[in-house]
Amino acid sequence: MTSVADPIAGPAVAGRTDDSARAAAPEVVLAVAAGERELRLDLFRGLALWLIFIDHLPPSILTWFTIRNYGFSDATEIFIFISGYTAAFVYGRAMLERGFVVATARILKRVWQIYVAHVFLFTIFLAEISYVASHFENPLYTEEMGILDFLKQPDVTIVQALLLKFRPVNMDVLPLYIVLMLFLPLILWLMERKPDLTLGLSVLLYAATWQFDLYLAAYPNGFWAFNPFAWQLLFVFGAWCALGGARRMSRILVSPVTMWICLAYLVAALFVTLSWYLPQVPHLVPRRIEQWMYPINKTDLDVLRFAHFLALAAITVRFLPKDWPGLKSLWLRPLILCGQHSLEIFCLGVFLAFAGHFVMAETSGGAGMHFVISISGIVIMSAAAWVFSWYKDVAAKSGTRGRSSDANADMAGGG
Repeated sequence: MTSVADPIAGPAVAGRTDDSARAAAPEVVLAVAAGERELRLDLFRGLALWLIFIDHLPPSILTWFTIRNYGFSDATEIFIFISGYTAAFVYGRAMLERGFVVATARILKRVWQIYVAHVFLFTIFLAEISYVASHFENPLYTEEMGILDFLKQPDVTIVQALLLKFRPVNMDVLPLYIVLMLFLPLILWLMERKPDLTLGLSVLLYAATWQFDLYLAAYPNGFWAFNPFAWQLLFVFGAWCALGGARRMSRILVSPVTMWICLAYLVAALFVTLSWYLPQVPHLVPRRIEQWMYPINKTDLDVLRFAHFLALAAITVRFLPKDWPGLKSLWLRPLILCGQHSLEIFCLGVFLAFAGHFVMAETSGGAGMHFVISISGIVIMSAAAWVFSWYKDVAAKSGTRGRSSDANADMAGGG
C-alpha cells in the first residue's frame, strides 16, 4: 500500500533499492499507509482529550500528571497537530484522487458538522450552567464560566456566539479548529505543488502575527484565547508532516544529535517549569534568561511552546514505533477509543469538567474527592467512546453507513 506522502515526497534516490535506503536511514515516519489504522494518532489524540479534561478541572492530584506542569506546551498542541495531520491525510488524498472542487466540498461539509456540534455544545453548556446557578442560588457560576454577558443581553450574545466571537470558558478549541479547517482547501492546494513553500508561508504569517499583533476580536472584549493567525503554524506543520514532510525529515529524526538536543531542551523546560512551583528553584534561573523568556504566551503560541512540542514529538516517534505491541494492549484501549471519537469525547469532556467543578465547589471535597471526580470523568469518557465504537461497528455491519475514506480522521471527518 502507498501513502499520501509518496507522490509528494518524490521518487527514491536513483541506484538504491527501497531496502537499502531504509537501512541507511531508519524511517521515523508519521505518514500512514492508505486504509490502515494508525493507532499512535488515536492514542495521543485520546491522551490529549484526557489531559484537556483534567486541566479544565480545579487543581487536583491528577493535575500533576498532565504535561503542562513539566514543560512549556500542553495537550492543546498535541490536539491541533494531530488534527492538522489527519485532516491533510484524508482530504489530501481526496484532492489528489478527485480534484480540488470535490475535496473542498467535503471539507466544507465537515466544517459545517463541527460548527453545528459547537452550537449544540454552546446551547447545552449554557443550559447546564444556568440551571446550576439558579437552582443552587449561586450566581458566581455564571461569572466563573463566562456567561454573565449572555444573561444580560441574550439576543446580542447569541448572535455573537454564532459568529464564534462569544464563547464560555473551556469552549475555545472548536472555534479555532473551524477556522483552520476553512482554510484547509487552500493549504492542501498549495502543499500539493510546493509543500516547503507552503510551510514557509505559514512561518511568515506566524512571524507577522507577533510583529504586527494580528488577532481576532472576541465579544464583549478582548481577543480569541487561541489566536488562529499563530496556531495555524502547528496545524500546517501537521499537514506538512502528513504529506511527505515527516518522511523527508526521517534522517534528522533518527540522528543522535537531534535526540540529545531534544532531551536537553526538555530537561531545561522541566527545570524552568518546576521553578514556578518550588520556591527554592527560581533563584537558580539567571535573570537575563527570565527577562528574555517571559511571558510564555499561549494565546499566540510562543515559540518556546512550539519548540517544546517539537522536542516531545521527535522523542516520541523515535522510541514509539508504529508496530509497538503495546498499541494492541487492553490497558491502552480506552485511550485509543477516545481518540477515534474525538469530537464527541471533547464535547462530553466540556460537560463533565463543569459538572466536576460544580461538585467540588458544593462539597468542598479534599484530595480524595478530586481524585474520584477526575477518575470518574475519564471512565465516563471511555465508556462513551466504547458505545460510539460499538454503534459504529453495528451500523457498518448493517450496511447503514458507507465506506469510510479514512479511519484515522475523526475530527477531520472522512466518512
